[in-house]
Amino acid sequence: MKNQGIVMVNTGDGKGKTTAALGLALRAIGHDKKVKIIQFMKGDIAYGEIVAIKKYLPMIEVVQTGTVDFVDKYNPAEIDLSEAKKGYELGLEAVKSGEYDLVILDEINVAMDFDLISIEKVLALIDQKHPEIDLMLTGRYAPQSIKDRADMVTDMTEVKHHFYAGHPAKDGREH
Repeated sequence: MKNQGIVMVNTGDGKGKTTAALGLALRAIGHDKKVKIIQFMKGDIAYGEIVAIKKYLPMIEVVQTGTVDFVDKYNPAEIDLSEAKKGYELGLEAVKSGEYDLVILDEINVAMDFDLISIEKVLALIDQKHPEIDLMLTGRYAPQSIKDRADMVTDMTEVKHHFYAGHPAKDGREH
């Protein structure tokens, strides 16, 4: 069999979509693969994974396209739209280039749900992917057309969440 790249989606209302994608990135660099991560709607460099990547994993290239502020789904700011466009363009460039073995578009499903990026543009990005690149799309609300186009879809379902029992977010677990 030819070493063909695939399209993967981590979606659902459960915790762990980004965490699982980062595990895939760790596995890839363990085999000397080149990884690029583009995070949509995220601009906080204090996330534990961003700190760790920049400090210990220079072979993973990570770019955040977003701000530290939450995006208003029904009235996104111009900066939110321009940051999403920037992330899309970087993602398109990365998947077409053949330069990377794995490209992760973190939270792109949410960016589509918020109408920051059209589903049609993401489908076009998938269609233009270099044949050997593995592509991971993460975030809640993956559109059915994206799931249909993917080779693998994981739907993370929340069964129980510590937050509802009074345990707040904690560094090293949520950020």
